Amino acid sequence: MKYNFTDIIDRENKDAVAIDVIPIPGAEIQPGFDRIPMWVADMNFATAPSVQKAMLDRIAHPCFGYFGPSKEYLDAIIRWQESRHGTVGLTPENIGYENGVLGGVVSALNTFCVRVATVLLHSPTYIGFSHVLEENGYQAVHSPLKKDEQGVWRMDYEDMEEKLSQEDIRCVILCSPHNPCGRVWERWELEKAAALFEKYEVSVISDEIWADIVLDNNKHIPTQQVSDYVKQNSVALYAITKTFNLAGLVGSYRIVYNKKLHARLKKEINLSHYNGMNVLSMHALVGAYSAEGEEWADELLQVLSTNAKVACDFIEANFPGVTVSRPEGTYMLFLDCTEWCEKHGKTLDELLKAGVGVGVIWQDGRAFFGPCHIRMNLALPTARVEEAFRRLKEYVFVD
Repeated sequence: MKYNFTDIIDRENKDAVAIDVIPIPGAEIQPGFDRIPMWVADMNFATAPSVQKAMLDRIAHPCFGYFGPSKEYLDAIIRWQESRHGTVGLTPENIGYENGVLGGVVSALNTFCVRVATVLLHSPTYIGFSHVLEENGYQAVHSPLKKDEQGVWRMDYEDMEEKLSQEDIRCVILCSPHNPCGRVWERWELEKAAALFEKYEVSVISDEIWADIVLDNNKHIPTQQVSDYVKQNSVALYAITKTFNLAGLVGSYRIVYNKKLHARLKKEINLSHYNGMNVLSMHALVGAYSAEGEEWADELLQVLSTNAKVACDFIEANFPGVTVSRPEGTYMLFLDCTEWCEKHGKTLDELLKAGVGVGVIWQDGRAFFGPCHIRMNLALPTARVEEAFRRLKEYVFVD
């Protein structure tokens, strides 16, 4: 490979929550084990060289005053969306800046709904959605995903329609690709969901922050492409932060095609006088969405696809009672440990602490509405993924 995805980077004292925090209360790493960070969605890879270069070139100029989104920034988004996702007809007027995707979700909710309105989510559910709904006075209604005969997570359209018809639902939040289940929705799945959204006249917020992290031969379909109704009644949210490991830099963007909706959304966003771009995040996006950045992202996906195969094959071969659906996108696993815990008389808390004890820092899946689940991050050198699962086999998932 041209780019380096094998080095183990020392991130101690480098402002990294993934390294500095153990998310399992009371858990401690035992002597003799180093830390393998596999929880928060933060990659343990250096970002693309083109990103650093773009920021360093801008830092070389000593003035950092007020600015607006450059033509280069907007053109980069348009070019990337067409190249990676087949989006045509996107114009600068359709694009708006957001400090973060969750902030964009709140702004869109406040534009679409009155507070205390009911919002449809699929569960398992990204923890951030639960927080922003609760903290901003919205009510969540969950439509559980269900596994088909091949173990693939699917939307339950009958359940969705039942809830859309019986509850006063004003908006749906769609996670595409889905976190934490790792689904990359097929076009027919999105079209079938879109038909329900149109039938019951609900607005759509589509979190597509994972759009570029698609594994093997899967392809992300932007939700706004699947129907005219969704295109005119939706806000889609994207960012470079997941793809290029830039969460600490801050910066995302929205795509809205309906001019009146975009005007209302801008008014809502401007109320705080806070949602403003950092000049370095603008240049970072230009560097990320360059030809070199695209080449780097392609190599990243090869590494993540390998890691997903290594992890899922190892679990299947060595952890009876633990089930996981092979992810089609994202770099997260969502392990169902129900059968294993029941067989071995263990609680999920005991299992989580045992993993942390041998340095595998993973995440409690209950906050994502997985009753006996663990979320794991695979975005680190393959050798570290292999070592983590070796430790889990030898010390944790033992009879």
